[in-house]
Amino acid sequence: MILKKMTTALLGFTLCAASAAAAAWPDGKPITMIVPFPPGSGTDSVARIFAREMGKRLDTNVIVDNKPGGNGTIAGQNVVRSKPDGYTILISTNTPLSAAPWLMKNVPYDVKTDFTPIARGGNLPFILIANSQRPYTSVQELISYAKEHPGKVTYASGNSTGIVSGATLASKADIDILHVPYKGTPQAITDLIGGQVDVMFTDLTSGLPFIESKQVNAFAVTTAERSSLWPELPSMQEAGVADFDVTSWNGFLGPANMPKEVVDKMNAAINDIVTNPDVKAELARLGFDAFSGSQEEFAKFVLEQYERWGKMIKDAGIAAN
Repeated sequence: MILKKMTTALLGFTLCAASAAAAAWPDGKPITMIVPFPPGSGTDSVARIFAREMGKRLDTNVIVDNKPGGNGTIAGQNVVRSKPDGYTILISTNTPLSAAPWLMKNVPYDVKTDFTPIARGGNLPFILIANSQRPYTSVQELISYAKEHPGKVTYASGNSTGIVSGATLASKADIDILHVPYKGTPQAITDLIGGQVDVMFTDLTSGLPFIESKQVNAFAVTTAERSSLWPELPSMQEAGVADFDVTSWNGFLGPANMPKEVVDKMNAAINDIVTNPDVKAELARLGFDAFSGSQEEFAKFVLEQYERWGKMIKDAGIAAN
């Protein structure tokens, strides 16, 4: 009986201590924000703004830590293996959570159980761009050229959205184009400009400087509707590729079993960031559409996107490797 009372008291003390720690979080301790892509990528640029603003609102330092590779799974694995105390979080896109589990045979986590969704960050619109010296200046001209020259057009990819978008275009337009994978978007764009590859799907953040300098041509956005960030650019569907709708989303997650108090604080900070007019405008200049919502809404969205991307990848005929 005495042992039982002691065990109960110890458990109660432990729970109270954990609750107190969560209430005090972050208590001046630095938070590490892990980025699944290399420095200079669109997600990296967005992460640095969120890290700066999150640090202001939580009164601590937020450190950006780039861990590229493995379709984002290296970064995802680092977060899953960390303590669920709110001091290590993932700024994720659809790559590690929606696509990688369907593109790879061995992923070191379970999307449904190994993460704590915290908040949506927004969307990173993807666009189809081409080397400015190529003899096509629109989606339809590209498709016509590819049909006349089967297997000769190359498309680069620096992430899973680029992979799936390219394969979806090939499938829906019934064209034979050659995939050239890269470890990251910056390297892929460098080779696109240099003429080593012909076209690629990239995030607007990464592509915009090169479009403005006329080193590449922009053809269309991958979403079903035009982007409010660049309304003059048609969607792929408007450009003649039926049922083309690929969304690159952005959000924040931690390892499973994070304390609710910590999740609520971080969710509130992120919502405050994306509704701040100055920050929202700064992100928009990068080509990022910032918005958020509740933790519950984001958790539901993550699972929906997991299933949606599985279907897209299957429909595009991409086999896991």
